[in-house]
Amino acid sequence: MRLVMKFGGTSVGDGQRIKNAAGLVSATATPGHSIVVAVSAMSGVTDALIRAARRAAAGDDQTYRAAQRTLTGQYRVALEYAVADSAARTELRNQITLMLDGFADFCRSIHILGELTPRALDAVASLGERMTAPIFAQALRESGANAQAVEATELIVTDDRFTQASPLMDATRDRTRARLLPLLDAGAIPVVTGFIGATRAGVTTTLGRGGSDYSATILGSALDADEVWIWTDVNGVMTADPRVVPDAQSIAEISYAEAAELSYFGAKVIHPQTISPVAEHAIPIRILNTFDPAHPGTRIVRDPKKNGRTVKAITAIRRLSLVTVEGRGMQGVPGVAAKVFATVAREGINVLMISQSSSEQSICFVVEASAADRACAALEKEFELERLRQNIDRIAAQSQVVIVAIVGAGMKGIPGIAAKVFTALGERGLNVISIAQGSSEYNLSLVMDEKDADAAVRAIHAGFNLHASS
Repeated sequence: MRLVMKFGGTSVGDGQRIKNAAGLVSATATPGHSIVVAVSAMSGVTDALIRAARRAAAGDDQTYRAAQRTLTGQYRVALEYAVADSAARTELRNQITLMLDGFADFCRSIHILGELTPRALDAVASLGERMTAPIFAQALRESGANAQAVEATELIVTDDRFTQASPLMDATRDRTRARLLPLLDAGAIPVVTGFIGATRAGVTTTLGRGGSDYSATILGSALDADEVWIWTDVNGVMTADPRVVPDAQSIAEISYAEAAELSYFGAKVIHPQTISPVAEHAIPIRILNTFDPAHPGTRIVRDPKKNGRTVKAITAIRRLSLVTVEGRGMQGVPGVAAKVFATVAREGINVLMISQSSSEQSICFVVEASAADRACAALEKEFELERLRQNIDRIAAQSQVVIVAIVGAGMKGIPGIAAKVFTALGERGLNVISIAQGSSEYNLSLVMDEKDADAAVRAIHAGFNLHASS
């Protein structure tokens, strides 16, 4: 069995956790199993690096120096717990010191130039994973495994869209197999830096925040893995956020489509792009808890076993605004919607949900709260003539709204789902501002006032009896 095992930032958050995670890998690496590990940066490290670089560009020459000192101390402590061999520990300490010296030099240049380009930001942001991988590899060697740290820049080939790079899968497959298969055939465990890749010219890129999950499934696809295991700090995909719904349950099995919907609508267990590379090849993903490794977690597959549930989970996206364009002059006029969304797209604003009245007198859509003013300003400019003619009466944003999404493949073709949702909300006096349902019928999305979000999630969760074990 060939596995790719990814460990997130909390799973490698300090030296003891790195050692524990290495023990999980070593225990799984029995004869007949070949394993590739992908690791994140220690929790908080990437944020500290990015903040320091941005502050340097803004004229601050102290934050990056403080970050260098703090991270040097943090990694020295981690090495004390993760690595027992004193010679190896000294060598790793020297490697990390050199990396952090390079980081400080880089930030000094950014400070002098007063500019932080996306390319430079990727070079800085990649450092956390590059420091974690060799420590993890040494911890594995001390557990009795044959392990080797490998930079993902040797494996994952991407376009040059820095900070949000996309993999070039054919080239990635060729490089990954050429580099890793000989190691696997020799019984070694490659420990790969998650989150990062490189252009064809070898320039470091990153796959976006949370991209270590993405790295794992890219590698899994390239290697024709049997499964990809994502180790995190929760017991798989839950029926709701347990901080909101204390009796939320782990879901034993879920489909790729359902998992994609949940990740898009705010579930934090997996990165939204994670599923795509493995779905094409029907490679299962397991979501497992490093701190409760005996728990079976959640298995994400193409066709999950039926569990009798129409709805699998409830989730919510917060800090949003609802933008509305309305006017009697819009009715029956072709191209208004196209013009609205072309305008928003030119501003680089992502639209999370769209709803239009059947009378065609209004279009509303949801964006991140931080983008609402920009969207309204662009639309006012674009529709200036229509506003003068009073064909469009109002362009406005309603702030402090959320999208509550009800997700489940079992909803498809089943009558009464919406009725059950609105009954649960109505019984608690909770109002719905707008509603949308995709033609796939995998989700029903509601726009609600932010203050009602938690109560709505709890009401719908109880209405579908999701607290009962599946």
